[in-house]
Amino acid sequence: MPRAFTPKVVTGNALLEGDVIYFTDSDSWTRNLKDAEVITDEAVAQVRLLAAESQAAEVVGAYLADVKVTEDGPEPTHFREDFRRTGPSNYFHGKQAEA
Repeated sequence: MPRAFTPKVVTGNALLEGDVIYFTDSDSWTRNLKDAEVITDEAVAQVRLLAAESQAAEVVGAYLADVKVTEDGPEPTHFREDFRRTGPSNYFHGKQAEA
């Protein structure tokens, strides 16, 4: 029996900066997961992934990532995605330097 489809977002890395980015419902990219389009239908997810991949001048390595929907917006369900959104692992660079 196939697994039930879980909510997803399209994510990848910004081509020039390397930052983690998320696809929005307006076909643009954001660095904030809370602004990402949450996709709840498998067929729509595949279409949105193709739309994201067609923007090769902006993104590299686009893929679907599992999320759960909370009242604060989407949250990653896997450690890897939670780790990616915090930026580099050395403290004084990227998103962690702003904290």
